[in-house]
This record gives sequence, C-alpha cells and structure tokens, in this order.
Amino acid sequence: MVFKFKRVIQRGNKGSKADNSNDTASSASTAPAGGSASAPALVASQPVATKAGTNAAGSRALPVPAPRTTAAPPISAALGAFFGPLKEKLPNGSFEPLPLFRDVPSSERQNLFVRKLNLCCYIFDFTDPTKDVKEKEIKRQTLLELVDYVTSGTGKFTEAVFEDISKMLVANLFRTLPPSAHENTGSDSFDAEEEEPTMEPAWPHLQIVYEFLLRYVVSSETDAKVAKRYIDQTFVLRLLDLFDSEDPREREYLKTILHRIYGKFMVHRPFIRKAINNIFYQFIFETEKHNGIAELLEILGSIINGFALPLKEEHKLFLARALIPLHKPKCVSMYHQQLSYCIIQFVEKDFKLADTVIRGLLKYWPVTNSQKEVLFLGELEEVLEATQAAEFQRCMVPLFQQFSRCLNSSHFQVKLNLLLANLQYTFTVTCV
Repeated sequence: MVFKFKRVIQRGNKGSKADNSNDTASSASTAPAGGSASAPALVASQPVATKAGTNAAGSRALPVPAPRTTAAPPISAALGAFFGPLKEKLPNGSFEPLPLFRDVPSSERQNLFVRKLNLCCYIFDFTDPTKDVKEKEIKRQTLLELVDYVTSGTGKFTEAVFEDISKMLVANLFRTLPPSAHENTGSDSFDAEEEEPTMEPAWPHLQIVYEFLLRYVVSSETDAKVAKRYIDQTFVLRLLDLFDSEDPREREYLKTILHRIYGKFMVHRPFIRKAINNIFYQFIFETEKHNGIAELLEILGSIINGFALPLKEEHKLFLARALIPLHKPKCVSMYHQQLSYCIIQFVEKDFKLADTVIRGLLKYWPVTNSQKEVLFLGELEEVLEATQAAEFQRCMVPLFQQFSRCLNSSHFQVKLNLLLANLQYTFTVTCV
C-alpha cells in the first residue's frame, strides 16, 4: 500500500512538473533568437520544495510528504486572474543584480528586459528598514534601468513582453490599502484637513514603478491596439481603487497616469467615466470617505473641457446626478476648488445648464456650516458671471430668497462675502 501511494504521488508530481515546464517555455519564447532564455534570473514563479541533497531539477528526488501546494496559474490577458504579488525570494536564496543593458548585445536586450521584469516581481517588507537592505537596493536600481529602457524607445514591444510588463505592474501596484488611523482607533471624529496622512513605506520602489507605468503608457513603442488587452477594464478598476490611498504622492502619480490612459485608449473612455461616476455615488450616498475625490475631479475637469458640442445627454445627467450632489458631503472643502471648476466648464459650454446648477446649489445650501456657505457664495458668483439673462430669470426668486437669508446670517463672514461679492451683473440683469 505504501508503494502504491508513492507511485500515485510521483505520477501527480510529474504532471505538475509538465505544467510548470509549459509555463516556463511560454515565457522563454518571448526572448529573441540570440537571447539566453535559460539564464538563472528567469525563475519560475513558485519554487518546488525538494529534500536536501537532491538536484535542482528534481529528476530523482522523492517528493517531500509535506502540505500540498497548487501551482499558481500563469497570468492571462484578464489581469483579474492574477493571484496577487509574488513574495518569495529566488529559489536558490540569492538576489543578485543582472547585467546592465549596455553590457549586452542589442539582440539580447529585450530578453534581458524580461529577466529584469521578473526580478522586480519580488516584493519586500518596508515596515522594517533594516531588513533586506541590499536586495531592496538591487531592485531599486533594476527598476531605474527599466524606466530608462522604456524611455529610450529601443524597439517595439512584442505581445509576450506586454504580458511580462503587466505581471510586474500587478505584483507591485495592486495591493490592499492599509486602514486609516481613525479606523484603527474606531474614532468617528475624523477631520481630513487636520489629520496627517499615512505615507506609503514602500514608496522608494512604488515611485519608480509608477514612473515606469507612466513612461510605458506614453511611449510611442506601446501599441494601444495590443496593450489594451492588458491595460483593460480590470486594470483600470484596480488602478481607480488606489486613488483612496492616503499618500498624496501616490495619488498625484495616479492622476497623471489615468489621464494618459484616458487619452491613449479611446475604447476605455466611456468605462472610465462610468467607473468614476460610481465612485462618486458611493462617496456621496454611502461612505462620505475617500481620499482621491479632488484628483478624480481634476481629471474630469480636463475631460469636460474636451467635450464636443452639443453636449450629450449622458454628460448632462452626470452633471445633475454626480457633480451637483458632491456639494452635499461635509468635507466638500477638501475638493471644492476642483468641483467648482468642473461646474463652470459645463455652464460655459451650455449656458442653459445655469438654471440646473443654481437650483442644485440652492438645494444643497448649508444651514449651519458657515464655512461651506462662504464656498457656495464664491462658486455662485462664478456661475452667475457665465449665466445668460433668460436663464437667470428662471431661478431669480429662490436665488434672492437665499441672499436674504445670508444677509440675516449670524456669522459675519457669510454677510461680508455676500456684500463683497461681485454681484453687479446680477443686479444689472434684475433692473433690466
């Protein structure tokens, strides 16, 4: 019985080896003919455990009767099938730098590029600054070399290389964001303007990965028709999830990268707008907590500026159902400047929307928050400057009723801002 049991295990082990050899062969086929695809840096994603004293290939080694592990599936075009970043070291326990691009023939550079991508799939723990110091520096230097290689534009990427690039990006960028400090303490009295943001400890590597992604997206060597299979809707959604990071440096990179993706991959434009819309809905009507609303609005400000005339009905609905209700949350001051810019863009493109905007502001006008009232008055002034007489007359009565309530406000700043506001246009239209 023991003998039969061993034979069954050996047959299963041979099957898993065959699967692993197929995956390795598929990744090795991405290398040019002159490349050394069998170099030790092109490691398998999961090391195979063997007994001490057996060779690396494990041709005669008996399988260790330890807990079974299932081989990780190869990355597919749908990045959602990827099962998270690799955290293991190299199978031999070493993490050595690879040759520089200038030290290898040009025919082998793309193969070396793939090897460096695989090397950078290994993730390090930055919570302990004294751990893996040498290895972290090797990865940082390798990432910098990858950025330089993409920037130089030495040649078009093959489709197989796109897959390796996607694997490295997914492994490094897409992660579970840590909870905020107030969530750890269970406190409900959170003020984003007063609290210090939690900075990302892995930023020394993350920054270079983001820079690589930015150069990769804008590169003329990146064929959008091929790259869209890897920078797909799943990739965009996971990128949008990262906008909730507390680190402003990360959100700044994300803002630039998403804007570039929107510009290059036209097929994703409606999806990106819809996904941002859904984030706004969740923020307005459910959580009222999100760190990246200002950056998302800044992207939308540029998108709205490029809308063709006449405006589509979906764009008008976006204004009425998402942008105007963004005045409701208490933390509107965190993103009001960007929100106001988006609102003004709509009114300047279609003056008939002024009535919708003014009535929306009056609907969400704060009652007890004088700081928000001051912000609303400033935005209302800009909207009125772009409003035509016919549109103003439609909302004139409720508008002046709100002005009268502001003049009777107990807070001096509300009165002062109303009196000092440039409302000459308003009164001129009224007199006419």
